[in-house]
Amino acid sequence: MAFNLGNKVLDFLKESPEKRYTAREIATWIFETYPDYIQRKKSRSKATVIPLKDDDAVIQQVIAEISSQRPRLQKKYPEIKTTEGRPRKYYFTESSDSAEIERAETISTNESGVTSIKEHDLYPMLSDFLWSELEVYSKRIDEKRSKNSHGPKGNKWLYPDLVGMEDLSQDWNREIKDCVGQYADKRTKLWSFEVKILVNRSNIREVFFQTVSNSSWSNFGYLVASEIEGAETLKELRMLSSLHGIGFIQLDIENPSESQIIIPAKEKLEIDWNTANRLADENKDFIEYIKLVRQFYQTGEIRDKDWDA
Repeated sequence: MAFNLGNKVLDFLKESPEKRYTAREIATWIFETYPDYIQRKKSRSKATVIPLKDDDAVIQQVIAEISSQRPRLQKKYPEIKTTEGRPRKYYFTESSDSAEIERAETISTNESGVTSIKEHDLYPMLSDFLWSELEVYSKRIDEKRSKNSHGPKGNKWLYPDLVGMEDLSQDWNREIKDCVGQYADKRTKLWSFEVKILVNRSNIREVFFQTVSNSSWSNFGYLVASEIEGAETLKELRMLSSLHGIGFIQLDIENPSESQIIIPAKEKLEIDWNTANRLADENKDFIEYIKLVRQFYQTGEIRDKDWDA
């Protein structure tokens, strides 16, 4: 019987439902489990640029074949899903997209006693990335510190999870800084971030337009997620971003400094101060953020202790 790589991938993933694997991990398992198949592949190969003479070259070839078969494999077996970003991960699940979102947003503990990561765990990771990679100072905005004047969940569409300030004058000469101060010209860019654990087909439009609403006042608005599932989800996100200018950051929870700006946000040249005023009137964290921005314009100094990172 001919060796069916797609079926072997399915069998492997079904052994550990919900667990994520890279194509390299799957290919390594195939290499170790099916030596006859690997030997036949070596002997039949006519590759000249990268001949299949060593183990790593064979594994790399299997990785390429798994990746090329992914669309057909997912069409045949909808239970096989993939995350986007680098590296893409494959997993088997019988859960619906909405059920995956609900599980991601519900605190749970596995058999080893490890509690699943929750949205608030991502905030300090994002702050670290923003400072180390973009030199953006960030501040947490807690919607619970807001007036509840917009009905149930009304604040959800008003306040971002984090806000940021970028100091454009950090490397400027003192005379330039003073000159810009006299001209009342721009010395900062203000950022807004909406954070999610998981984005997939069931919630992409809701979380995207929540980000649009929550970041309408800022120069840059970003949706941030630790995981985005499915190529169609990413395709939809790119389409929406091209229309509304919202960027997307994929947060690497194991190594925040390796997080990626998948889609850069489009800069809005002016701050919407009317919307900012509305937020400042109703949220204590946001007014503190605006005070820090004002103090920077007045003194030209930033105190690290005033910011989350």
